[in-house]
Amino acid sequence: MTTEQRDLAALRRDYAERAIEVTELTSEPSAQFARWFAETDAVARKSDAAWFEANAMVLTTCDQGAGPSSRTVLLKGYGPEGFTFYTNFASRKGRQIAADPRVALLFPWYPLERQVIVQGRAERVPEWESDAYFASRPRGAQLGAWASEQSQPIPDRAWLERRLAEFSARYPDRVPRPPHWGGLRVVPEAVEFWQGRPDRLHDRVIYRRDAAEESGWSRTRLSP
Repeated sequence: MTTEQRDLAALRRDYAERAIEVTELTSEPSAQFARWFAETDAVARKSDAAWFEANAMVLTTCDQGAGPSSRTVLLKGYGPEGFTFYTNFASRKGRQIAADPRVALLFPWYPLERQVIVQGRAERVPEWESDAYFASRPRGAQLGAWASEQSQPIPDRAWLERRLAEFSARYPDRVPRPPHWGGLRVVPEAVEFWQGRPDRLHDRVIYRRDAAEESGWSRTRLSP
């Protein structure tokens, strides 16, 4: 065993005694997600977990040439219809989603030793929904959406700051939403809830769309 392996082995710890009981889960995943999100957000707001954002999620997209790529984005809405975030449509993730809308989301909720994995298809939200959210953003974030040609190479930081100043002068009052910026909603096909358990015998339950079920979803326990 190398020194690095020994050092990492020393980080091993057991998980708390929490459990998932299938009979206690909701019949469809958005309600169960709402339960877990509320519990996680309550922990995140405590001072000892100030570093943690419950709505931070890892979005994975796929490029036919480069393969999968992941990045952290912020969840801005959720419900039975899906999970919503906002981005520059011309960014790498925006271009990849336009070419292949199949995506995955991962919510790494470390404080409660949980994670939620969503698999589905991303689609644009209605224009009015993007307009409403953009109008709620701070002015600096609104201007940043104009200034940043997201994912494109730039010569230096000064170039970005000049762009910000240019758009600030162009829009001294109301900042309109850029046509290349808006919301994407991930409509789930499968949602897995994972709870860490002692001895690495974790609890995993996956919801899958199933027209034969009254709720439209089946629930299956998976081996860890």
